[in-house]
Formats: sequence, C-alpha cells, structure tokens
Amino acid sequence: MNIGKQIRLNRLFAHPSGRLCSVAVDHFIGYGKLLPGGGLSNLPAALAQIAAGQPSAVTMSKGTAIHCWAPFAGKIPLIVQSGCFTADDRVIESVTNPEECVRLGADAIAIAIGIFGPNEGRFIKMLMDCVTQAAKYDLPVIAHIYPRDFSAPSPKIVFDAEGIMWAVRVGIEAGADIIKVGYTGDVASFRQVVESSPVPVVAAGGPKAKNLRSALSAMSEVVQAGGRGATIGRNVWGVNKVPEALRAFKAVILDGRSVDAALETEGSTGEG
Repeated sequence: MNIGKQIRLNRLFAHPSGRLCSVAVDHFIGYGKLLPGGGLSNLPAALAQIAAGQPSAVTMSKGTAIHCWAPFAGKIPLIVQSGCFTADDRVIESVTNPEECVRLGADAIAIAIGIFGPNEGRFIKMLMDCVTQAAKYDLPVIAHIYPRDFSAPSPKIVFDAEGIMWAVRVGIEAGADIIKVGYTGDVASFRQVVESSPVPVVAAGGPKAKNLRSALSAMSEVVQAGGRGATIGRNVWGVNKVPEALRAFKAVILDGRSVDAALETEGSTGEG
C-alpha cells in the first residue's frame, strides 16, 4: 500500500481501537421526503449537530461538501459519496470521481451500489472502475453494497446473511479498501462475514430503529463480531439529541462500552 492511501486510512481509523464511528448524510435519492423541522431538512444545522459529537468521519455528497463543510474542514475526515441509485434501479449513476474528491479534500471516496437484480453487473463494473480511477490518487475506496430482493413488485434492500456475504465478496473482488454492509442481525453470522474478508468490514447503521437502545445494541453486536466499526445515518441525525446519541454510539463502537454504560453517560434511557 502506498503511503498516501495509508495516511488517509489512518485518519479514518485514528481511534486506538482501530475502529471508526462515522456518520452519513448522503441521503438524497431514494430516501423519501425531507420533513421540515428535523433530520436533514437543514443540512448546515444537521452537520453542526453531528460535528459537535466528533465522529470519525462524515460521508456526504459533493454539493454538501462544497456548500456546508467549510466550518469543519480539516477538523473531521471527509468522505464523498459517488454512488446514486434506488433499490428498484430507477436511478443508477456515478455522480463524482476520485479526482474531484481529492480536489474537495476528501480522505476517501464512497460508492453505493446494489447487488442482485438485472443490473448487478453494471453496478459491479461501476465499483471496479472507481477502484481503478482512485488508485491514481492513492484515494481509499469505501464500497457501500446493498443486496436487494426482487421477488415482490417493489424491490427492497435486505440484510440476510447469504446476501451480505455475497456483498462482501463483491467488494473484495472489486478491490475496495473498506466494505460497508448491513448488519445481518446476529453475532455469529456477521462474524462469519467479517472473518471472510481481508479488508475492513464496517456496518451500515440500518433503517431507523425503534429507539436508541435498540440501535446501540445492534452496533454493540457488530463490534462483538469483529466489525471495524459502523457508519450511522438516521439513528444519529434522526433523533432529538444528536451529539448525545453520537457520543453514545462512539462509547459502544470505539470504546467497547456496554449499551447501559453508554446511555448512562449521556443521561438517557435509550427508550425514546
């Protein structure tokens, strides 16, 4: 590995545990309506709340970086999302490239792709092309890989162990530096996924959990399974107290604390 890529990866995994606890705000196409007064309806305000919790990194679209990231530039590692797709393949696009990401100061480029379905090959090629282009700049590639179920009229993202194992294999074969996948739901199966990979596997925060305790419990299991951390979205910026929730996730993911201890530190029961 060249030193440029090593430096950037070291920034992402800077915590002594060797894990990361990052936040994603790249929720754009395919995530439904933006409700007023909360979540990501006000990007500058959301980023300020997230930055207050000091995540390992933040993943965002290039426009968010251009328009909103200046107050935090150089203080928190930046990951720029290049993938843009919907579960039903209505949208399949790559919206930036490694050269632009380097110009924006990113520590990594992320690319979200879907697997299974009629366009699986196209998605895999998008990822492989990104890896090839990023190598010119020693820019790490983080593959966000989502298995889909096309058996129903409306395709949906799924989290079964077999699908997640295939997602990780795709990331390995494509040459990704970090692979982000959904949590399978139990420690044993996710451990098998993690142990199959020669590159770091991190978990996606997943759909909005019923409460903070539930979301923290899932991430605690990811750590128990050997995952190298997680990237969380709605379960951080979708709650009332964003910095407190993020600090609780960091306590569980980075420090290895129990869910109860993390909640107690932040003065929360985790039930709301």
